[in-house]
Parts: sequence; C-alpha cells; structure tokens
Amino acid sequence: KIDNTHGIVVERSMFVTRLETMKNEIVSIPNASVLGAHVVNYSAIAKSRGLILHTAVTIGYDVPWPKVHELMIQAAERTEGVEKEPAPFVLQTALQDNYVAYELNAFTHAPSGKTRIYSNLHANIQDAFRDAGIEILSPQYRAHRDGSPPVLPAT
Repeated sequence: KIDNTHGIVVERSMFVTRLETMKNEIVSIPNASVLGAHVVNYSAIAKSRGLILHTAVTIGYDVPWPKVHELMIQAAERTEGVEKEPAPFVLQTALQDNYVAYELNAFTHAPSGKTRIYSNLHANIQDAFRDAGIEILSPQYRAHRDGSPPVLPAT
C-alpha cells in the first residue's frame, strides 16, 4: 500500500513504481511520491509469520463475552485463507454505554487475497451470530426494547 493505493508491485524503475490493484488496474506512482509516502508492505513478513487480519463487531452487554469470542473464532476458522496456527484470537477493545467492541484477529499467509478473505470472514461472522440468535450492534444502532423479537435476518 502506497498512500491509499493497494496493489502488487509489478514494476520498479528509476522514475516510477507500478502497482496492479485487485481491480486489474495498473497505477503508476512517481518514485518521488513513493519516497514521501506512507508505504506498507503486507507480504514481507506474511510468508514467515503471517499477516494479521482484524475486524470488529459491537455486541450488547446482554451477550456473555465468552460466547462472542467463541462465535468470532468459529467464523475465522470457517474462512478459507485464515490459518489454524497461530490460532485466531479476540480482543475486547472498548466498553461503551450500550455495547462492547470486540476485535477478531486472524493470521493469513496470503496477503494478496486479503480483500476476499475479509469479505468471506465478514459473511461468516454474520452467519455465526445470526445462527446463534445474536444481534450485531453498531454505534449507530438504537435498540428500543418493547418485547419485540431481535432484529435478525431470515436464513
């Protein structure tokens, strides 16, 4: 990633670095810009130690935290491209007024596929929580509890 451009380096010359994006676009970035830019190399350590993918959900206080950890790890284990070892893990990152923020961390050795892995991981998280009958809340979600059933998508 160079500034906000994500891709695989396909060419480095004296004057320009070219990245191929996941949309099959070739983006040319002048090396003068590369030198002054924020550069992230996702593949350097990914082959040996793995790249950590992370995503967050917010869940109400009515759900026991061990259950949230279990469902998030289960979703990671079901995701193709996520490594079994080191095992995925969950961090509780915030205790807000109406919910707890949880961050799932999972390793991959396939940094070039991280966009698809993230997409599949998010789908698996939604499925795991829906199947368990647990609502995923967000900071903008307002729950008015009047005895109505939880808002869960149909299977």
